[in-house]
Amino acid sequence: MSEQDERRATGSLSIPSRAVGEISGETVRDARMERPDGAVLGGIETVDVDEPDRIGPEPTGRNDQGGTTFPRGGPSKPPPLLLKAGTSAAVVLCLATALAHVLLVFLHVAPPNPLSRQYSRQVNAWVFPLFEQNWRLFAPDPESVNRQISARTMHTSPDGRVRVSGWFDLSGIDDSAVKHNAFPSHTAQNMLRRAWSSYLETHGGDDQPRSERALMMQRYLANIAADRITDRRGGTFESVQLRVITVPIAAPAEGPGPGSSAAGPRPVETRYLPWWKVNSHGN
Repeated sequence: MSEQDERRATGSLSIPSRAVGEISGETVRDARMERPDGAVLGGIETVDVDEPDRIGPEPTGRNDQGGTTFPRGGPSKPPPLLLKAGTSAAVVLCLATALAHVLLVFLHVAPPNPLSRQYSRQVNAWVFPLFEQNWRLFAPDPESVNRQISARTMHTSPDGRVRVSGWFDLSGIDDSAVKHNAFPSHTAQNMLRRAWSSYLETHGGDDQPRSERALMMQRYLANIAADRITDRRGGTFESVQLRVITVPIAAPAEGPGPGSSAAGPRPVETRYLPWWKVNSHGN
């Protein structure tokens, strides 16, 4: 047996140096796969190790058949630049608004200081009437009187005749919304009541506004009356007037004894506010 036949029998073949040099510069990958019908695909896939990275997703592993798997959908694309810029601007705007709100509320509740006095106009414009702060949750001040707030309207016709309507009970609307309601709204409980208490704090007995906040509370109270009358009674009018009847709440009766003294009932007070011009309604 010749030497070549002997090498073939033993399974060892010599590869020429030229062929070795050609294969040494490449990576040989077996791409043999078995089909379900039993057919076998064979071949050798050569990949040049010196070529730059291929464009495409990175492989994530190998499958059961020995092949390479890639992520679905290809490489993820970055979000558009405009969307990222808009999101960043919205976040910055929200943070700036939150910081400004906290600072203005802090100046409102803090003891008087040069900074709060210098920017009192800006602080009051931001806080009132939506973000007003008080300590009544910790030191409640129960109501000692009942107030009935009513309003009437005035309309001047083109021929010069003046027509004044009857009184409309504004407090009755809130009372009916709160009575027998397990979860009454904040508006029904506090809007009209807080508007009137703020009016008393900013106005004297002559009903003359002496500050911008006093003028704002006057317009706020007039707008509440005008809106409620328009929604429930309608009509055409240009001016409104408010009447406030204050009824003191009687103190509990004391038991008989030498030290007891019966306090006399306090009188009922009725206060008429001036006529206020409002935006024309009903035209």
